[in-house]
Amino acid sequence: MIRCMPYIPLTATPLRNKNEYREMLPEDLALHPYIRCFWGSEKPYWKNENAVSDLVIPDTCVDIIYYIDHTDHTLTSVFCGINDRGFRDGSTVGNGHLMSVFAIRFYAWGAYAFSEDSLAGTCNGFYEVPSRFRWLDERLRRPLLEHRLLTERTQIAERLLIRKMSDIRQNAVLNSAVQQILYQRGTTNAAQLAKDCFISSRQLERLFSRYIGITPKKLGNLVRYQFLWNEIMRNKEFSTLDAVVKYGFTDQSHLLREFKRYHTMDLSSAKRYAAKDVENIQYVSEILS
Repeated sequence: MIRCMPYIPLTATPLRNKNEYREMLPEDLALHPYIRCFWGSEKPYWKNENAVSDLVIPDTCVDIIYYIDHTDHTLTSVFCGINDRGFRDGSTVGNGHLMSVFAIRFYAWGAYAFSEDSLAGTCNGFYEVPSRFRWLDERLRRPLLEHRLLTERTQIAERLLIRKMSDIRQNAVLNSAVQQILYQRGTTNAAQLAKDCFISSRQLERLFSRYIGITPKKLGNLVRYQFLWNEIMRNKEFSTLDAVVKYGFTDQSHLLREFKRYHTMDLSSAKRYAAKDVENIQYVSEILS
């Protein structure tokens, strides 16, 4: 189990407040090291065929997503591996139908504990949920069709995950390495990390590939980006010059270039995009000032 400083990765629109997307933290603290949140629609909604696609940024998480079509009484699911680039979610599932969504967002290093297969090669990929989480998929499908509210679905999923914790898989070396990456805000040197874990760099890369889907260096870069995005959103006095030193960038242009690589837009545009669908206009004006 990973125990370290609080780490809360953010989406591209962390202030968003709308029926189609709500986040709920696990009630049981035992799940917190593994699951970032449950998310989905509070209740069914009519899917707009002309809806604008959302920006998805690297959040060091993986998602199991269920799209429930209440018009056709069908269910579509997908497992999304960790992503290291921003992209637009242009899903057309259920266009024009009465739909709802339910998802489980695992920390990328927590999903393997509940999976039935390796996560190697899953970076930036989309897969059928039963390919790695058949046990969960078989127990969730019917309840998701029978219950429409996000709170009800979350309670059901949480109970299933808690029961599974009695036989989840753990890897002490991986947990220690991830804990160091988080503690150092992603600035960890991969070679030094391997030495600290008393294994070779190659062995550590194999561990990360199997259990997370990316290398230690790449995870470190993503964690650093998320700490940076958190600071941009939470600190009204944010300074790129201070952040260069704090997060180990070569210079200001290096920071801005890496941020744009992951976020697909510059800092100012990212802050404006983050204000989409937000009810607290006063807070929005503060973060954009």
